[in-house]
Amino acid sequence: MEKRIGVIGIIVQKKESVTQLNELLSHHAHLIIGRMGIPHHGAVNIISLIVEGSNDEIGAFSGKLGALEGLLVRSALTSYKAEE
Repeated sequence: MEKRIGVIGIIVQKKESVTQLNELLSHHAHLIIGRMGIPHHGAVNIISLIVEGSNDEIGAFSGKLGALEGLLVRSALTSYKAEE
């Protein structure tokens, strides 16, 4: 299975979604290399994830994140192919 490295950006607009978000992050922890959360003044918080996995794994993960109400999610994969 070919692994790639990518970035997932998350903007949390509704704090009610944080519990579900944390559950998804815990369930997909094997894909997450790094995580940075930034509380932003006002009504939003920002989380950036560095991930490593197959296209399908990362796509499914970002899709589940994007399905949560109150989150804006964007992902980008690099062309770099990680060694296993």
